[in-house]
Amino acid sequence: MEDTKQRILEKSLELFSTKGYDAVSVGEIAKAVGIKAPSLYNHFPSKQAIFDAIVESTAAHYKKDTGRIDIHVQNVKQDCPTFSHIPEQALADKVRQIFLYSLHDKQVSQFRRMMTLEQFRSPELAALFSERYVDRMISYHAGIFRSLIAGGEIRDEDPDTLAWMYVSPVITLLSVCDRQPEREAESLEKLDAHVKLFFRTFNIERGEKGNHPMNQYEGWCEIMASSKEYLHFILEQLSDLDDISYRSMMGEYILYYRGKIVGGIYDDRLLVK
Repeated sequence: MEDTKQRILEKSLELFSTKGYDAVSVGEIAKAVGIKAPSLYNHFPSKQAIFDAIVESTAAHYKKDTGRIDIHVQNVKQDCPTFSHIPEQALADKVRQIFLYSLHDKQVSQFRRMMTLEQFRSPELAALFSERYVDRMISYHAGIFRSLIAGGEIRDEDPDTLAWMYVSPVITLLSVCDRQPEREAESLEKLDAHVKLFFRTFNIERGEKGNHPMNQYEGWCEIMASSKEYLHFILEQLSDLDDISYRSMMGEYILYYRGKIVGGIYDDRLLVK
């Protein structure tokens, strides 16, 4: 029973991804599975029920597989440590890994192609397409960037704008490969170049200069380092404030309040911006 139900989902997704939902009949699905049309209704009450089951099944499949490579789109807090202090090449490799998975996993790839077709069928499916392939990805990456900004790892820019800048080329390259599979190698090169350029542009630990607020403290970093004891003393005095954090830099400490630089500890002295 379960094997037949799974084959119905697999064959339906295959047909929907090539012909579109409206162009596929229940009889055609039953024929592809190798059963009679009336028998299909023993497993699903309607074609819409099959479609809904495909959406649910693919979401579970994606969550399970991406969880193995520390990508949890449903829980951005779980992934923040993964991207904290990540080297440039490691980030490029991780993005390539999830890109290739999305491109070549049969169920994920067919589902994306089905949704690309079905987004024009109804406002509800258009909204589902935007939620899964745009809004959710923007929200996830904005959350990652917000955490990295708070930790002083990347430049203090608007997280949502950073997410759009980061995600949009990835979505574009994925759609290029869906339409023209022969351009995969070219797209992977462009993906790698995009990720590395983004990293070099916004990563503070690369030593970037410019108008970032952290640069005004650059001249304060003398030979003598501040002690952890003094840092903890200052943090204790500020404990009534929410969202106080710090970042170590060359033996000194940058202080943040709600992700914004408010001062620093240098030579065991508290300097306020």
